[in-house]
Amino acid sequence: MTATVNREIHLASRPQGWPTAENFRLVETEVPKAGPGQLLVRNRYMSVDPYMRGRMNDAKSYVAPYALDAPLDGGAVGEVVAGEADGFAPGDTVLHGLGWREYALVDAHSARKVDPDLAPVSAYLGVLGMVGLTAYAGLLEVAGMRPGETVFVSAAAGAVGSLVGQIAKLRGAARVVGSAGSAAKVERLTALGFDAAFDYHDRPIRESLKVAAPQGIDVYFDNVGGDHLEAAISALRPHGRVALCGMIAQYNDEVPPAAPRNLAQVIGKRLTVRGFLAGDHQGLRDQFVQEMAGWLREGRVSYDETVVDGVENAPSAFLGLLRGDNLGKMLVRL
Repeated sequence: MTATVNREIHLASRPQGWPTAENFRLVETEVPKAGPGQLLVRNRYMSVDPYMRGRMNDAKSYVAPYALDAPLDGGAVGEVVAGEADGFAPGDTVLHGLGWREYALVDAHSARKVDPDLAPVSAYLGVLGMVGLTAYAGLLEVAGMRPGETVFVSAAAGAVGSLVGQIAKLRGAARVVGSAGSAAKVERLTALGFDAAFDYHDRPIRESLKVAAPQGIDVYFDNVGGDHLEAAISALRPHGRVALCGMIAQYNDEVPPAAPRNLAQVIGKRLTVRGFLAGDHQGLRDQFVQEMAGWLREGRVSYDETVVDGVENAPSAFLGLLRGDNLGKMLVRL
């Protein structure tokens, strides 16, 4: 039976610097009714992601900012409980973009049916979803990693970074190095098959990277920016490539960072530094899903999830993500 009350998280105010719990509000609304071409979805899991911090600012970007006093949105997976459209019926499990609420009214053309028997439904928000595609496309198409190369990944214990390292090894990288924010995360990276890993708190990143990759690196997959990007530029060999996925180190800065201060090396080393969005690489989705599903079946790829329960705790899950409290994908179970 469908409930009558829907709980959702609204953006109460725009953060100045680091977000706080006061920037969010839990709101109760009526469960909406599905109209023609719409699906009423009972969300089971929702995603919190670093890019959401940028959408909380009233600033022009590649995606519209969140509106004040309105629900946030983001990736979610759930069960269709009402409404019918071509290819969909109640009981289907679907992936869509209206998270941060218990019930979502989704236009059918914006939903994608997924198979709950192929993998746990939460995996479609992580290893088999946009997270996995980001890692796959960024490493192989944007950075163009080739067998025999050395790869450095920042925030390597996170959802994207942990997959980048594993895909690199599966595709023939000679050496894969990762940085993370704790000794426990470094230990996890070693278990995932990284050749070397370091805690970036221990000493200057440039020094740690020199020890981990004494001959330099060919590819840097950047989730952090700042000092990590500066260290990577120094370590990159001629014709090295950088895939800029995210810059979480500066998402909450109120003053632009000074680093990297060595961008002139990009010229002399003839480096390629390229930003990307996973949405630009949807043409790889079928290839990615087929290859990743095979790796999962064979036990060649592992993934971690950090799960927080209850839509009311979605803001704290997001704040924990920004602090680096998660191992792997941060999810909220609704």
